[in-house]
Amino acid sequence: MVLQARNKHREAAPKPPQPPRASQSPLRGAPDVGAGEPGPERASPSSGRKGAAGRKGPRAEPGVSPAGVGLGGRLVAGLRGALGLRRAGRGRTWTTLLLAAFAAVLHWSHITHLFENDRHFSHLSTLEREMAFRTEMVILASWYRIYTKIMDMIGIQTKICWTVTRGEGLSPIESCEGLGDPACFYVAVIFILNGLMMALFFIYGTYLSGSRLGGLVTVLCFFFNHGECTRVMWTPPLRESFSYPFLVLQMLLVTHILRATKLYRGSLIALCISNIFFMLPWQFAQFVLLTQIASLFAVYVVGYIDIYKLRKIIYIHMISLALCFVLMFGNSMLLTSYYASSLVIIWGMLALKPHFVKINVSELSLWIIQGCLWLFGTIILKYLTSRIFGIADDAHIGNLLTSKFFSYKDFDTLLYTCAAEFDFMEKETPLRYTKTLLLPAVLVVFIAIVRKIISDMWSILAKQQTHIRKHQFDHGELVYHALQLLAYTALGILIMRLKLFLTPHMCVMASLICSRQLFGWLFCKVHPGAVVFAVLAAMSIQGSANLQTQWNIVGEFSNLPQEELIEWIKYSTKPDAVFAGAMPTMASVKLSALRPVVNHPHYEDAGLRARTKIVYSMYSRKAAEEVKQELVKLKVNYYILEESWCIRRSKPGCSMPEIWDVEDPANAGKTPLCNLLVKESKPHFTTVFQNSVYKVLEVIKE
Repeated sequence: MVLQARNKHREAAPKPPQPPRASQSPLRGAPDVGAGEPGPERASPSSGRKGAAGRKGPRAEPGVSPAGVGLGGRLVAGLRGALGLRRAGRGRTWTTLLLAAFAAVLHWSHITHLFENDRHFSHLSTLEREMAFRTEMVILASWYRIYTKIMDMIGIQTKICWTVTRGEGLSPIESCEGLGDPACFYVAVIFILNGLMMALFFIYGTYLSGSRLGGLVTVLCFFFNHGECTRVMWTPPLRESFSYPFLVLQMLLVTHILRATKLYRGSLIALCISNIFFMLPWQFAQFVLLTQIASLFAVYVVGYIDIYKLRKIIYIHMISLALCFVLMFGNSMLLTSYYASSLVIIWGMLALKPHFVKINVSELSLWIIQGCLWLFGTIILKYLTSRIFGIADDAHIGNLLTSKFFSYKDFDTLLYTCAAEFDFMEKETPLRYTKTLLLPAVLVVFIAIVRKIISDMWSILAKQQTHIRKHQFDHGELVYHALQLLAYTALGILIMRLKLFLTPHMCVMASLICSRQLFGWLFCKVHPGAVVFAVLAAMSIQGSANLQTQWNIVGEFSNLPQEELIEWIKYSTKPDAVFAGAMPTMASVKLSALRPVVNHPHYEDAGLRARTKIVYSMYSRKAAEEVKQELVKLKVNYYILEESWCIRRSKPGCSMPEIWDVEDPANAGKTPLCNLLVKESKPHFTTVFQNSVYKVLEVIKE
């Protein structure tokens, strides 16, 4: 009787109100969900399990590790709690992590094997290793050498050794004797980061698609299309190589934030840290983040995320940008970038949302108004801040983009566009994507997402109402990835080098062929594993051939003329002698000979571009005396002349004399100065060293 009375009392008691679902957050014409606090947390899968209350023993509270769980389990549980990840079975979590670790080791082994086959790096001398680096990677290695010297001077040891055996050959890092070898340590760090990147790709594909099969698809697609990426994939030690793994982590965190029903502080802090590590090594990171912010803003405008979530993301981007500004010693180019201007404009538009709600126009018209305000507001604010602060460091980027659409040409843009990596995407690239079935798979996924978007948009636009939408659309992370794919495609088409972002993102998008959200209707009839393995089997036909082609590349680095040049500089010039010449050569002189240089490959600084233009006037048609006077002003002692730079021509209009004809039409038609100096350097210069490639001219000072 007592039990029956208690049961009746429980049934009669009022039930507590249920928290609203994430899909019920009002967007327009109603208060914002989460404007004051985060939305409701998604219930744990085990919270409603029948009989759970009847278990013996105390029930473990969320976030508290039960007794008997090891350190690894407690770390995983703590990380999951900090980021707000849903609880999963312990075995499932560890299986995913182990598979990710296996993918990391596999990729690390793959790229070390390719690099060793191509360069025979482990058998090179220290000087040869340094000369194997080109352009900006040499400058970064030279900074590391200076750092290790400082550490040695103050008594801090910087030596470490690796021993890795790979069959008959040696790993690129096996013969590394210590951190004092910048080339060796540099390559080792890059390979470790690339291994970490592949682990993140597996986790990314798994999380986005909801299946470990998706992670498998992402990893294999990357391997099958490895030789289709840009120089960052086949020349590992670049600034992009340091940055890109952190972009993968950053996009994974953004995906999690978009999908989560509650924002956790740990997720936001992790996003801020990944932003910082992505932006610090590479100056073009800001343009990638600009496309991300634009995509997220579009997702918000059409109603796939609420204002509270977007505002938090914007704040995190602002904080990370400010921290990068400080950590980069006040790099003003960050504060006057399109990325910074876009953040400010979106922040302002979010603050003015109540005024947008009052505009009596259709939903489509409101989308167009907000899009135009963002676009023109970003451009105008960028222009104003650059003029106010007098910053022209990134002016060449705008000119480069202008040259892609119009007939604009100047010295700086031609230096970029005449290089293959800054030209338009090759026509063969889509064909290569098609042969590995990467492009068809991505198109199928993209069409499925577009169908969902059209269905959602039609349900709103067909009503022709002004104050509507009491519900938020679901799966905003899928829409974001589709928009990000469009942005990366545009970047890759305009600048071939930026395929770096397109190809891996296509591999991530391909993982969605395992998504039940998109293809649940198919998986009700066919097992998902059968579909995935059929697709992978078809991909592997061309993919395995691509891998075999990469593995069959065998070479050995050798550059005897440059080695002779470096040795001559070391033993025949003073330590404070100043050198000028082609940017790649100057980087090697800086690293290996430790001599001052007036120009180097970090072309993003306006002052450096101006100095490089003066130095490259040696390949113009100007008079020798005029060029010499400009070099004297730069305090140049020696000029390294390369005849190949005077005659080589990647395509019509791209030889150095032709580039100078655009910049200096008054001297067009004259004999290039470099041709004259190859034959006779006097009276303004004196030849002090010469071999088959290089001719060192000493500047005669009056």
